[in-house]
Amino acid sequence: MKHKWGLLPAALVAAVTLAGCGGSGDESGTEAGAPAKLTFAIASAVIGPKEEVAVYAVAKELGYFDEEKLTVETINTDGSVAALQAVASGSGDLTAADTGSILGAVQKNVPVKAIGGLVQNWPWVMAVKPDSTLTGGADLKGKKIGVISLASGSAPYARAYVAAAGLDPAKDVELLPVGVGAQAAAALKDGKVDVLALYTQAYAVIENSGTTLKYLDNPDAFDGIRSLSFAVGARKLDDNKDVYTRFLRAAYKAMLFSAKNPEAAMRIGYKVFPQILAGKDAAAQLPADTRSLTAWLKTATPASGSPDQFGDWGAISDQEWTKTQAYTKEAGQITGDVSLGDVWEPGLLSGANQFDKAAVLDKAANYPAQ
Repeated sequence: MKHKWGLLPAALVAAVTLAGCGGSGDESGTEAGAPAKLTFAIASAVIGPKEEVAVYAVAKELGYFDEEKLTVETINTDGSVAALQAVASGSGDLTAADTGSILGAVQKNVPVKAIGGLVQNWPWVMAVKPDSTLTGGADLKGKKIGVISLASGSAPYARAYVAAAGLDPAKDVELLPVGVGAQAAAALKDGKVDVLALYTQAYAVIENSGTTLKYLDNPDAFDGIRSLSFAVGARKLDDNKDVYTRFLRAAYKAMLFSAKNPEAAMRIGYKVFPQILAGKDAAAQLPADTRSLTAWLKTATPASGSPDQFGDWGAISDQEWTKTQAYTKEAGQITGDVSLGDVWEPGLLSGANQFDKAAVLDKAANYPAQ
C-alpha cells in the first residue's frame, strides 16, 4: 500500500502517543450520563447522501444527541486511513471507517478499536461504460482503475478484485484517484480510466446525472465482508464507554429513522449540511438525493425485512470478522491475522440497542412532509 502508518508526520506521531479523547472526558473518564463533547471524523472529503446524513444529521436535528447529553461536531478527512489517523491523534473521537483499514491500523499498533458495525452489505462494485468489452477481473490486466483516493476503501477493494482473478495488483493494474460524482464519471467517459471502483451510493449519484453504467459482478469471496464500522481511540475506550454507547444509541436511532423515511432524512441532511445542495433548488434535487441515500441505506441495513423488523444494530459475527480479515489480507492491508480482541469491542452494543424502536418508527412515519 502507498499509505503507510509508519509515514505519519512527526507531529502526528507525537499526538498519537500523547493524545487524550477530543472532548469526551478527562484521563479519569466521564461520569455516566454526564454531558460530553465529541468530534465525528467523516471518512470523506465531500459531504453527501450517506452516513453523515443518516447517522449524524438526523441524530442532530431530531435531538437524539441532545437526549444523550452529547454535543457532536464533525470534521472531514480524505478517506478511512485519514479518519483513523484523526481518531488516533485525538483530533477526532469517533469515525465510521473501512473495517479493513481498522484492521490494518491495529496491526501497525495504531491505537484504534472498532465498537460497532455500520455498513453490513458489501457496497463496492466495478463499473465500466455501457459499450465496454470488460466483463470481469481477468480482463483488467494492463488497465487503469479509478478509485476515490488511495486512502479510501476503494483502493484495497480494487486490489482484492484483481487479485481474486489471479492478477498481481501491484504490477498488472494502475490505480488512479478520481474522486466521486462528476469527476469520477468524467474520468471514465474521457478514457482516463477503464473502470471505476466505487460504492453503490456513489454510482447512484452518477446515474442521477444521466450517465449510464455497466456493472461487473463481484466474486462470491466478497459476500459477508464488512465495510464501514465505527471506530474510536483505543487508549480512551475504557474511560469513555458510556459516552461512546450513548453516541452509538443516537446513531442507530437515526439510522432506523432514515431507513423508514429516507426522504425526510434527506431533507434534514440539507438543513444540517446545506453544502450538499451546492446552490441547487432543494425541491428539484430531493428525488435524486433520496435515491442516493436509499442506495446507501441498503448497504447499511439488513438485506431482507422491513425497518420495523431491524434489530441488533452494530453486531458483527465472528464469521464476518474471519471473512473480513481474509479479504483484508487479499487486499494487502494486513500481512497476517489480527487478534479479534485487539480490534473489536462489542460490549457497548447492548446499551446502544436500548431504545424505543416503535417511537422512532412512529416519528419517521409521521414526520412532516415539509
